[in-house]
Amino acid sequence: MDEHKFEFWSVSSSGLMDRLHSSASGLSSDEAKDRLALYGSNLLKPRRRSSSIPLFLAQFKSPIIIILLFAAGLSAFLRNLSDALIISIIILFSGLLGFLQERGAMNAVDRLLTLVRIKTTVLRDNNQLEIPIDEIVPGDVVILIAGAAVPGDCAIIESKDLFVNEATLTGETYPVEKSPGVLPVETPLGTRTNSLFMGTHVVSGSATALVVRTGKKTEFGGISEQLRLRQPETEFERGVRGFGFFLLEVTLMLVIAIFAINIYLARPVLDSFLFSLALAVGLTPQLLPAIISVNLAHGARQMAQQQVIVKRLASIENFGSMNVLCSDKTGTITEGVVQLHSVIDIDGKDSEKALLYAYINSSYESGFVNPIDEAIRRSKQLDIDAYHKLDEVPYDFIRKRLSVLAERDGLRIMLTKGAFSNVLNVCSSVELPDGTASDLSSSLNRIDARFRELSTKGFRVLGLAYRSISDTTVIDKDDEHDMVFIGFIVLSDPIKPRIVETIGELERFGVSLKVITGDNRLVASTVGSQIGLTSTSIITGPDLHHISDEALHNRVKYTQIFAEIEPNQKERIILALKRSGYVVGYLGDGINDASALHAADVGISVDSAVDVAKDAADIVLLKKDLSVLANGVREGRVTFANTLKYVFMATSANFGNMFSMAGASLFLPFLPLLPTQILLTNLLTDFPEMAIASDSVDPEIVREPHRWDINFIRSFMMVFGTLSSVFDYFTFGVLLLVLHAGVNQFRTGWFIESVISASVIVLVIRTRKTFYTSRPGRYLIMATVLVVIVTLVLPLTPLGRLFQFTVMPASFLLTVVLIVIIYVAGGELTKRAFYKRVKF
Repeated sequence: MDEHKFEFWSVSSSGLMDRLHSSASGLSSDEAKDRLALYGSNLLKPRRRSSSIPLFLAQFKSPIIIILLFAAGLSAFLRNLSDALIISIIILFSGLLGFLQERGAMNAVDRLLTLVRIKTTVLRDNNQLEIPIDEIVPGDVVILIAGAAVPGDCAIIESKDLFVNEATLTGETYPVEKSPGVLPVETPLGTRTNSLFMGTHVVSGSATALVVRTGKKTEFGGISEQLRLRQPETEFERGVRGFGFFLLEVTLMLVIAIFAINIYLARPVLDSFLFSLALAVGLTPQLLPAIISVNLAHGARQMAQQQVIVKRLASIENFGSMNVLCSDKTGTITEGVVQLHSVIDIDGKDSEKALLYAYINSSYESGFVNPIDEAIRRSKQLDIDAYHKLDEVPYDFIRKRLSVLAERDGLRIMLTKGAFSNVLNVCSSVELPDGTASDLSSSLNRIDARFRELSTKGFRVLGLAYRSISDTTVIDKDDEHDMVFIGFIVLSDPIKPRIVETIGELERFGVSLKVITGDNRLVASTVGSQIGLTSTSIITGPDLHHISDEALHNRVKYTQIFAEIEPNQKERIILALKRSGYVVGYLGDGINDASALHAADVGISVDSAVDVAKDAADIVLLKKDLSVLANGVREGRVTFANTLKYVFMATSANFGNMFSMAGASLFLPFLPLLPTQILLTNLLTDFPEMAIASDSVDPEIVREPHRWDINFIRSFMMVFGTLSSVFDYFTFGVLLLVLHAGVNQFRTGWFIESVISASVIVLVIRTRKTFYTSRPGRYLIMATVLVVIVTLVLPLTPLGRLFQFTVMPASFLLTVVLIVIIYVAGGELTKRAFYKRVKF
């Protein structure tokens, strides 16, 4: 059986089931397991396996590392076995360290991602089950409702008012109506109305469908394979790439110059070559990828403890940089537990008839689960056994109405509820409180006044209408006309008790809240005033139709509430904010939020969201609460700050030390450090920096959003690298002119000073405060102390002799310690002056 190589849209449902050896009741669990093993997971690209050999080999993909390994081989060929062995061991050990760190980080993230896997409803063993989409196989029968992501290329078996958004596949922005049937073989993709495709989602209606193709064999899989599934770079990723190019330029210029000068001075070619390469390794923060992975994974674990699950690690940095959060009000600002306040007639009095009609409509709807229908069903138990459902037109975000056709004693009635104006638009008459009907126009002012009164009090108000039908048992959206308006469904959703404090906390983090809601401006304004949004400027959906992009670009900065917003307008608002220079987060959980989630710098959804929203999000909240989000922002900034700490440390200390050695090699009659000693220095100084992920961060750093700034990093590197070089040359002078050190004593003393100073200065650079007033993380202190002890003890051991170190007199060691103390004091003074002059 090869289900992938035929035009399934031209085959009947029964023919497809025969071909796929399936049935209307789906597959058995055993058969599905066998097919999963045969066809593989339903993924467009395989999951990265953190324990794979490629992950280990990736640690050595740097061209400089490859050249060094080649040089080690050349040393062995020239019978310099000790140097070859030492170089190889140090490089392999460094690679193993990075591999273990990255594997642990990736495993931790994989475990977190299992918490928010997208699921779909499938028939297995003749039962409906919720299973992860990646476990779907050809021959599965799936049940899809509004909001569901289509789990593969499928043939429709049954459908009801089915509309699907295929924009990701065809570029068509409007939902496409779908239904069962057989089409000609040559039917183009965009007009295959009997088929559903992976990468699309259901906007409204429902369907039962047979999965024909999965994973890379789908239409979307083929396109994704051509595009290599590249996600857009985050700002942080662009920053890392730019930083890498900057370091590459500096390294190449320095290495070429040093090699050429050493050759000019008639020093051994191999030694000069290895020395230059060792300097390049020293300058290059080769553990940066591992450090970033460790920091991000640690941040993801910390955020998970705050009920925030990170789907895309790089988004943590954007999360920390976020300074505007756009959110709906329901469930984030309000309790999200909608309660039925009342069902009233146009005079504002309780109406038993309207309540009954609303109850029937909500009880018999079969679309996606929504809190409004649950609230109506929960409000009161009514006996509706006498009413039998005949048909339904599900809710969608274009009509904003839901209609149910019910029958009692041979009389058929269509009951419609939905957004107030959308229901009123299909009405031609109104039922008065005395039960008589009147032309709608005569009561329009009363109805509108009642709606405004309720909305101003913060209630959400829906319209309710009905129409008698005698000639059909099937309805569609075209039947929603000439209806009788009977009353209002009044819903309450109070604001959360601590929401004002939470919004205040976000503002203290430098994150301003902007509310984007589909509710009318009266409700939005009332809720806004309750939560302390002081701006009186409100932009509505109808306003947006008349505002140019340039005008919107200027107005979004000062607008806090966007009301009556249509789904396709959310993305426009977010893009306008981004053009204004903001890093924008968007919190959404609905069918119509996918494009806005993609457009935002940080797409945020919740675990209870519809599939398409959760799939589009970078970050998923296990609890829909802004306080959870505030905690996540804090952790995101901690992660961002700790990643930058490594960059500051690696560039400043490494640049200073390597520049010093490069300069010293020009006037000394010998190399200041042997290539193997340089590599060992670099390895030891990396140890404290590996502990950065768990370091504490000063509160004032967390309070402000920060962005990657290459110019700031360049300034930091030049200032602190120069400081490091000044003390290095001072050390050279003391060793040569005061202590009259020999070659091995010079190299040993310089090695000890270089490693200890680079390790201790980490404690200075990691904070803007005086280093002894900002407590470092426990692991950072332990790693620093360990490196200092190892550095002091190493020359006394056989391993030290292998590296050609020598035992230092006590006077030499005391002098080196004194230099380090003066260096730390100089670092503190320089730091204070630097942050006064340069802002970050």
